[in-house]
Amino acid sequence: MRNAKPDTMQAAAIDRFGGAELVTVRAVPVPEVGPSDVLIRVEVAGVASWDAPEREDLYDGAFGMPSTFPYVLGWDCAGAVVAVGSKVSRFKEGDRVYAASMPLPKGGTYATYAVTDADNVSLIPAKLTIEQAGVMGWDALTALSGLEESGLKQGDTMMIFGASGGIGHMAIQLAKRLGARVLAVASGDDGVALSQRLGADAIVNGRKDDVVAAAREFAAGGLGAALVTVSGEAANRALTSVRDGGRVACPHGANARPKSPARRGAHSLQRRPQPGRDRQA
Repeated sequence: MRNAKPDTMQAAAIDRFGGAELVTVRAVPVPEVGPSDVLIRVEVAGVASWDAPEREDLYDGAFGMPSTFPYVLGWDCAGAVVAVGSKVSRFKEGDRVYAASMPLPKGGTYATYAVTDADNVSLIPAKLTIEQAGVMGWDALTALSGLEESGLKQGDTMMIFGASGGIGHMAIQLAKRLGARVLAVASGDDGVALSQRLGADAIVNGRKDDVVAAAREFAAGGLGAALVTVSGEAANRALTSVRDGGRVACPHGANARPKSPARRGAHSLQRRPQPGRDRQA
Protein backbone atom coordinates (compact mmCIF):
# COMPACT_ATOMS: atom_id res chain seq x y z
CA MET A 1 0.00 0.00 0.00
CA ARG A 2 1.45 3.36 -0.99
CA ASN A 3 -0.27 5.52 1.65
CA ALA A 4 -1.22 4.98 5.28
CA LYS A 5 -4.87 4.22 6.01
CA PRO A 6 -6.85 4.95 9.17
CA ASP A 7 -7.45 2.10 11.61
CA THR A 8 -11.20 2.56 12.24
CA MET A 9 -14.21 4.13 10.56
CA GLN A 10 -17.94 4.63 11.02
CA ALA A 11 -20.19 2.16 9.22
CA ALA A 12 -23.81 1.01 9.08
CA ALA A 13 -23.35 -2.64 9.96
CA ILE A 14 -25.13 -5.75 11.19
CA ASP A 15 -23.92 -8.46 13.55
CA ARG A 16 -26.31 -11.10 12.22
CA PHE A 17 -28.71 -11.45 9.31
CA GLY A 18 -32.29 -10.27 9.78
CA GLY A 19 -34.46 -7.16 9.79
CA ALA A 20 -33.67 -3.48 9.37
CA GLU A 21 -33.66 -2.97 13.13
CA LEU A 22 -30.34 -4.83 13.25
CA VAL A 23 -28.51 -2.10 11.31
CA THR A 24 -26.56 0.20 13.62
CA VAL A 25 -23.89 2.83 13.07
CA ARG A 26 -20.72 2.02 14.94
CA ALA A 27 -16.94 2.04 14.72
CA VAL A 28 -15.45 -0.85 12.76
CA PRO A 29 -11.96 -1.60 11.41
CA VAL A 30 -11.06 -0.19 8.02
CA PRO A 31 -10.61 -3.15 5.61
CA GLU A 32 -7.10 -4.11 4.63
CA VAL A 33 -5.87 -2.82 1.28
CA GLY A 34 -4.49 -5.60 -0.91
CA PRO A 35 -1.95 -5.21 -3.73
CA SER A 36 -4.70 -4.70 -6.37
CA ASP A 37 -7.07 -2.67 -4.19
CA VAL A 38 -8.16 0.95 -3.97
CA LEU A 39 -9.24 2.55 -0.68
CA ILE A 40 -11.97 5.18 -1.19
CA ARG A 41 -13.24 7.75 1.28
CA VAL A 42 -16.98 7.42 0.60
CA GLU A 43 -18.92 10.61 -0.06
CA VAL A 44 -21.94 9.05 -1.82
CA ALA A 45 -23.23 5.48 -1.57
CA GLY A 46 -26.00 3.94 -3.67
CA VAL A 47 -29.10 2.49 -2.00
CA ALA A 48 -30.41 -0.60 -3.78
CA SER A 49 -33.51 -2.77 -3.90
CA TRP A 50 -31.40 -5.80 -2.96
CA ASP A 51 -30.16 -4.27 0.31
CA ALA A 52 -33.02 -5.89 2.23
CA PRO A 53 -32.57 -9.45 0.87
CA GLU A 54 -28.82 -9.13 1.32
CA ARG A 55 -29.37 -8.06 4.92
CA GLU A 56 -31.53 -11.16 5.35
CA ASP A 57 -28.71 -13.43 3.99
CA LEU A 58 -29.52 -13.82 0.26
CA TYR A 59 -25.86 -13.41 -0.69
CA ASP A 60 -24.38 -15.28 2.24
CA GLY A 61 -21.45 -17.26 0.87
CA ALA A 62 -21.78 -15.77 -2.62
CA PHE A 63 -18.82 -16.50 -4.89
CA GLY A 64 -17.44 -18.89 -2.29
CA MET A 65 -16.81 -16.10 0.20
CA PRO A 66 -18.20 -16.77 3.68
CA SER A 67 -19.91 -13.78 5.30
CA THR A 68 -18.18 -12.24 8.30
CA PHE A 69 -19.48 -9.84 10.93
CA PRO A 70 -19.77 -6.95 11.43
CA TYR A 71 -21.27 -7.00 7.92
CA VAL A 72 -21.46 -3.68 6.03
CA LEU A 73 -24.00 -3.35 3.21
CA GLY A 74 -23.61 -1.30 0.01
CA TRP A 75 -22.36 -2.15 -3.47
CA ASP A 76 -21.45 1.18 -5.07
CA CYS A 77 -20.07 4.55 -4.09
CA ALA A 78 -18.12 7.62 -5.12
CA GLY A 79 -15.44 9.59 -3.34
CA ALA A 80 -11.73 10.28 -3.20
CA VAL A 81 -8.88 7.77 -3.33
CA VAL A 82 -7.08 7.59 0.00
CA ALA A 83 -4.63 4.78 -0.74
CA VAL A 84 -3.83 2.22 -3.43
CA GLY A 85 -2.18 -1.19 -3.46
CA SER A 86 1.32 -1.79 -4.71
CA LYS A 87 0.13 -3.16 -8.07
CA VAL A 88 -2.24 -0.27 -8.81
CA SER A 89 -0.99 2.32 -11.30
CA ARG A 90 -4.22 3.80 -12.72
CA PHE A 91 -5.15 5.73 -9.58
CA LYS A 92 -3.42 7.94 -7.06
CA GLU A 93 -4.29 9.60 -3.78
CA GLY A 94 -6.84 12.36 -4.28
CA ASP A 95 -8.39 11.02 -7.51
CA ARG A 96 -12.17 11.42 -7.66
CA VAL A 97 -13.60 7.99 -8.46
CA TYR A 98 -16.70 5.84 -8.44
CA ALA A 99 -16.86 2.11 -7.88
CA ALA A 100 -19.27 -0.83 -8.10
CA SER A 101 -18.85 -4.40 -6.91
CA MET A 102 -21.18 -7.18 -5.77
CA PRO A 103 -20.99 -7.72 -2.87
CA LEU A 104 -17.71 -6.24 -1.64
CA PRO A 105 -15.69 -9.08 -0.07
CA LYS A 106 -13.98 -6.66 2.33
CA GLY A 107 -17.06 -4.77 3.40
CA GLY A 108 -19.68 -2.58 1.75
CA THR A 109 -19.97 1.09 0.97
CA TYR A 110 -22.26 2.21 3.80
CA ALA A 111 -19.14 3.34 5.61
CA THR A 112 -16.59 6.12 5.80
CA TYR A 113 -14.20 4.05 3.70
CA ALA A 114 -14.56 1.23 1.19
CA VAL A 115 -11.95 -1.06 -0.34
CA THR A 116 -12.38 -2.79 -3.69
CA ASP A 117 -10.27 -4.15 -6.53
CA ALA A 118 -9.04 -1.47 -8.91
CA ASP A 119 -10.87 -3.19 -11.77
CA ASN A 120 -14.14 -2.07 -10.13
CA VAL A 121 -13.08 1.59 -9.99
CA SER A 122 -13.22 4.42 -12.57
CA LEU A 123 -12.45 8.11 -12.58
CA ILE A 124 -15.54 10.31 -12.38
CA PRO A 125 -16.18 11.92 -15.79
CA ALA A 126 -15.97 15.71 -15.76
CA LYS A 127 -19.65 16.13 -16.68
CA LEU A 128 -20.97 14.03 -13.79
CA THR A 129 -21.54 15.23 -10.26
CA ILE A 130 -20.28 13.01 -7.49
CA GLU A 131 -23.90 12.28 -6.53
CA GLN A 132 -24.65 11.04 -10.05
CA ALA A 133 -21.49 8.96 -10.20
CA GLY A 134 -22.07 7.42 -6.79
CA VAL A 135 -25.39 5.85 -7.75
CA MET A 136 -24.78 5.25 -11.47
CA GLY A 137 -22.69 2.11 -11.37
CA TRP A 138 -25.22 -0.70 -11.22
CA ASP A 139 -27.85 1.12 -13.27
CA ALA A 140 -25.36 1.57 -16.08
CA LEU A 141 -24.00 -1.98 -15.80
CA THR A 142 -27.50 -3.43 -15.80
CA ALA A 143 -28.50 -1.38 -18.82
CA LEU A 144 -25.36 -2.39 -20.68
CA SER A 145 -25.78 -6.08 -19.85
CA GLY A 146 -29.39 -5.90 -21.07
CA LEU A 147 -28.29 -4.41 -24.39
CA GLU A 148 -25.56 -7.03 -24.73
CA GLU A 149 -27.99 -9.85 -23.94
CA SER A 150 -30.41 -8.53 -26.54
CA GLY A 151 -27.67 -8.79 -29.16
CA LEU A 152 -28.11 -5.13 -30.11
CA LYS A 153 -26.23 -4.03 -33.23
CA GLN A 154 -25.85 -0.81 -35.17
CA GLY A 155 -29.04 0.00 -37.06
CA ASP A 156 -31.27 -2.28 -34.96
CA THR A 157 -34.65 -1.07 -33.74
CA MET A 158 -35.13 -1.39 -30.00
CA MET A 159 -37.86 -0.60 -27.51
CA ILE A 160 -36.86 0.43 -24.00
CA PHE A 161 -39.89 -0.01 -21.75
CA GLY A 162 -39.41 2.01 -18.58
CA ALA A 163 -37.13 4.43 -20.38
CA SER A 164 -37.31 7.18 -17.77
CA GLY A 165 -36.31 4.93 -14.86
CA GLY A 166 -32.86 4.35 -13.41
CA ILE A 167 -31.91 1.55 -15.81
CA GLY A 168 -33.94 2.82 -18.75
CA HIS A 169 -32.47 6.30 -18.99
CA MET A 170 -28.98 4.81 -19.05
CA ALA A 171 -30.06 2.27 -21.68
CA ILE A 172 -31.24 5.02 -24.04
CA GLN A 173 -27.83 6.66 -24.02
CA LEU A 174 -25.91 3.42 -24.38
CA ALA A 175 -28.17 2.12 -27.16
CA LYS A 176 -27.72 5.33 -29.12
CA ARG A 177 -23.95 5.09 -28.72
CA LEU A 178 -24.19 1.58 -30.17
CA GLY A 179 -25.98 2.99 -33.21
CA ALA A 180 -29.48 1.65 -32.54
CA ARG A 181 -32.80 3.32 -33.26
CA VAL A 182 -34.61 3.64 -29.95
CA LEU A 183 -38.32 3.71 -29.16
CA ALA A 184 -38.61 4.91 -25.55
CA VAL A 185 -41.69 4.08 -23.50
CA ALA A 186 -41.55 6.55 -20.64
CA SER A 187 -43.70 7.36 -17.63
CA GLY A 188 -45.55 10.68 -17.72
CA ASP A 189 -44.76 13.99 -19.39
CA ASP A 190 -41.56 14.47 -17.41
CA GLY A 191 -40.35 11.01 -18.47
CA VAL A 192 -41.11 11.84 -22.09
CA ALA A 193 -39.14 15.08 -21.80
CA LEU A 194 -36.17 13.25 -20.25
CA SER A 195 -36.18 10.58 -22.98
CA GLN A 196 -36.24 13.28 -25.62
CA ARG A 197 -33.26 15.07 -24.06
CA LEU A 198 -31.34 11.80 -23.99
CA GLY A 199 -31.77 11.24 -27.72
CA ALA A 200 -34.48 8.62 -28.17
CA ASP A 201 -35.69 8.48 -31.79
CA ALA A 202 -39.35 8.12 -30.81
CA ILE A 203 -41.03 8.47 -27.43
CA VAL A 204 -44.32 7.15 -26.07
CA ASN A 205 -46.02 8.17 -22.84
CA GLY A 206 -46.80 4.76 -21.39
CA ARG A 207 -49.48 6.20 -19.13
CA LYS A 208 -51.75 7.36 -21.94
CA ASP A 209 -50.43 6.56 -25.42
CA ASP A 210 -51.01 3.44 -27.53
CA VAL A 211 -47.62 1.78 -27.25
CA VAL A 212 -48.34 -1.03 -29.69
CA ALA A 213 -49.50 1.36 -32.40
CA ALA A 214 -46.47 3.56 -31.87
CA ALA A 215 -44.15 0.55 -32.03
CA ARG A 216 -45.69 -0.69 -35.28
CA GLU A 217 -45.30 2.77 -36.79
CA PHE A 218 -41.70 2.92 -35.58
CA ALA A 219 -40.77 -0.52 -36.93
CA ALA A 220 -43.28 -1.83 -39.45
CA GLY A 221 -41.59 -5.22 -39.62
CA GLY A 222 -41.46 -5.60 -35.87
CA LEU A 223 -38.94 -4.49 -33.29
CA GLY A 224 -35.64 -6.34 -33.28
CA ALA A 225 -35.11 -6.13 -29.53
CA ALA A 226 -36.62 -4.87 -26.31
CA LEU A 227 -35.35 -4.07 -22.85
CA VAL A 228 -38.21 -4.20 -20.35
CA THR A 229 -37.44 -2.92 -16.85
CA VAL A 230 -40.96 -3.13 -15.40
CA SER A 231 -43.49 -5.94 -15.58
CA GLY A 232 -47.23 -5.86 -16.09
CA GLU A 233 -49.95 -6.16 -18.67
CA ALA A 234 -48.85 -3.00 -20.50
CA ALA A 235 -45.35 -4.37 -20.95
CA ASN A 236 -46.68 -7.71 -22.17
CA ARG A 237 -48.89 -5.98 -24.75
CA ALA A 238 -45.98 -3.87 -25.91
CA LEU A 239 -43.89 -6.98 -26.49
CA THR A 240 -46.30 -8.15 -29.19
CA SER A 241 -44.47 -5.59 -31.33
CA VAL A 242 -41.23 -7.61 -31.18
CA ARG A 243 -40.76 -9.56 -34.39
CA ASP A 244 -40.45 -13.34 -34.48
CA GLY A 245 -36.99 -14.26 -33.28
CA GLY A 246 -36.49 -10.86 -31.67
CA ARG A 247 -34.79 -10.73 -28.31
CA VAL A 248 -36.23 -9.48 -25.04
CA ALA A 249 -34.04 -8.69 -22.04
CA CYS A 250 -35.73 -8.39 -18.65
CA PRO A 251 -34.00 -7.36 -15.42
CA HIS A 252 -34.49 -9.83 -12.60
CA GLY A 253 -37.94 -9.24 -11.16
CA ALA A 254 -39.54 -7.78 -14.28
CA ASN A 255 -40.65 -11.14 -15.77
CA ALA A 256 -42.26 -9.56 -18.82
CA ARG A 257 -43.39 -12.03 -21.48
CA PRO A 258 -44.82 -11.58 -24.97
CA LYS A 259 -48.28 -13.19 -24.92
CA SER A 260 -49.11 -13.23 -28.59
CA PRO A 261 -48.76 -16.71 -30.17
CA ALA A 262 -47.18 -14.98 -33.14
CA ARG A 263 -44.30 -13.96 -30.89
CA ARG A 264 -43.48 -17.29 -29.28
CA GLY A 265 -40.19 -17.29 -31.11
CA ALA A 266 -38.97 -14.31 -29.11
CA HIS A 267 -36.28 -15.04 -26.57
CA SER A 268 -36.67 -13.69 -23.06
CA LEU A 269 -33.42 -13.17 -21.23
CA GLN A 270 -33.12 -12.50 -17.52
CA ARG A 271 -30.20 -11.59 -15.33
CA ARG A 272 -29.94 -11.23 -11.58
CA PRO A 273 -28.35 -8.11 -10.11
CA GLN A 274 -25.27 -8.33 -11.96
CA PRO A 275 -26.92 -6.30 -11.04
CA GLY A 276 -28.88 -3.46 -11.65
CA ARG A 277 -30.92 -1.10 -9.98
CA ASP A 278 -34.20 -0.38 -10.20
CA ARG A 279 -32.09 -1.43 -9.14
CA GLN A 280 -33.14 -4.86 -10.26
CA ALA A 281 -31.23 -6.73 -12.76
